[in-house]
Amino acid sequence: MLPHSCYAMMTKNIKTILVALIFISACVLRPDGAGAENVLPGKIPFSLLMKTEAPISSAAVRKIHPHDAGAFTQGLLMMDGFLCESTGLLGQSTLACKEIETGKIMRQVQLPPEFFGEGIALFKNRIYLLTWQNETALVYDAASLREIRRIRYKGEGWGLTSDGKNLLMSDGSPVIVFRDPESFKILRSIRVSDGDRPVSRLNELEFIRGEIWANIYMEDVIARISPQTGRVLGWIDLSALRSYLSANARVDVLNGIACDEKTNRVFVTGKYWPHVFEIQFSR
Repeated sequence: MLPHSCYAMMTKNIKTILVALIFISACVLRPDGAGAENVLPGKIPFSLLMKTEAPISSAAVRKIHPHDAGAFTQGLLMMDGFLCESTGLLGQSTLACKEIETGKIMRQVQLPPEFFGEGIALFKNRIYLLTWQNETALVYDAASLREIRRIRYKGEGWGLTSDGKNLLMSDGSPVIVFRDPESFKILRSIRVSDGDRPVSRLNELEFIRGEIWANIYMEDVIARISPQTGRVLGWIDLSALRSYLSANARVDVLNGIACDEKTNRVFVTGKYWPHVFEIQFSR
């Protein structure tokens, strides 16, 4: 049987099957038989970081909060002091708002079984939730989590955030599109690059301090991106977070970024991770 994290990665992105196969080989052929979740931090470095001229920062853990280890985390955001999270997988996708200190679920809705949930964004009093290959965005009332609208779009949905005026969306490619929240019409787009090298697999997004922060799927790094040009302004290396996870934890990839603008606190987690980490980094 393949390690659980490898299986989850294959179901996520068929278009990057070659990358997934290489990763699976690394998992299966390890001499100790351990799964990908047990690879030590820095064992397989992100190749762009070997060549980047952008600054690389590390993050300090300020506090550790509980997280549902059964949650296949797709999107994360802070709203009125609560952590809102979307999860994926067909028949298991949810949208929930939780207490950050305890992990207690305050409100939760199940997505219709045909939808594979992806990233979320808060705009005014609504939460927008992407779906992976259903080409449909679900719109919820932020206070009640009552579904109020569905919007169609072309292509895959991965990450979603808001800059206060637009919705910013990724699809696994190096492109981030800016959409009108009402019509979902594409207003403009940026191509993310580190120097002359495109950066793809842009997953969960968060708009923080005038920058776009993006998880890179299958990597323990966050890219800090200029919303004007798409240029990578810097990298945050989060590989050290795995030292806080049990050696036998059945965890998957790093995914999930949230920022509490009122307190300037930043939170990160991963799929099936038992913790949400409150982090601090220096530029």
